Amino acid sequence: MMLDSPSQWYDAYVFDLDGTIYLGDDLLPGAARLIEGLRANDRTVKFLSNNPTKDPRQYQEKLERLGLPTPIEDIANTVVTTTRWLLDHHPDAALFVIGEEPLQRALREAGFRLTDDPAQVDIVVASYDRTFDYRKLQIAFDAIWFHKRAFLIQTNPDRFCPFPGGRGEPDCAAITAAIEACTGAKCQVSLGKPSALMLEAALGATGVDPSRALMVGDRLMTDIQMAIDTGMASALVLTGESTVEDVLAQPEDNRPTYIVERIDQLLPT
Repeated sequence: MMLDSPSQWYDAYVFDLDGTIYLGDDLLPGAARLIEGLRANDRTVKFLSNNPTKDPRQYQEKLERLGLPTPIEDIANTVVTTTRWLLDHHPDAALFVIGEEPLQRALREAGFRLTDDPAQVDIVVASYDRTFDYRKLQIAFDAIWFHKRAFLIQTNPDRFCPFPGGRGEPDCAAITAAIEACTGAKCQVSLGKPSALMLEAALGATGVDPSRALMVGDRLMTDIQMAIDTGMASALVLTGESTVEDVLAQPEDNRPTYIVERIDQLLPT
């Protein structure tokens, strides 16, 4: 673990978005300088997000507004990984989706039948949903516990989504926990970081070996854990959730390769 800039270039750089590249509607300090510097040196740059309230097109539009135009194929999030996983493993399933319109739209466009009839639900998909209410909890409860036909998956394991000024709001893990608490069921699959499915979404088409890539994010339990689990170097940027104190509380083999206060410190010296 280094509180310093790396001395080497990596072939590919994979970035979290919320809390790493921007916070709210503002780029974080050094983000533009870093991305422009990497691209000028012909490095592969990919963006990943556990936030399923936007689809890749919406992320592309936001990065464009912030002055970082990016091809849509360089952006992936849990809308992408959830849709791919369901298509690969349960293409005929009827879904009850506790999630917002970008996720629901992607699943409908992929050919899935979405239903709120618990007697027909095969899979309950828990996600970041700012319209979550007792009605939705009851449908999930009936589908899993009463009818005993559905199982539970989640788009991402995040406890909260960070906001500017240090605030945040409950994320997918809170909704998953509510369903687990009342049904006694356990979530069977989590499709966001630290799942290796996210790394596959980022690097799968590039041919870059994970050992030649650097994962950059603000969360130990998702961004950094995915890097550790998949053999990537990692950098924790101190602009989001995790702190140096959080790092020091971890065993040495669970710590990031680098820690930086500004993201542009990742440009090799």
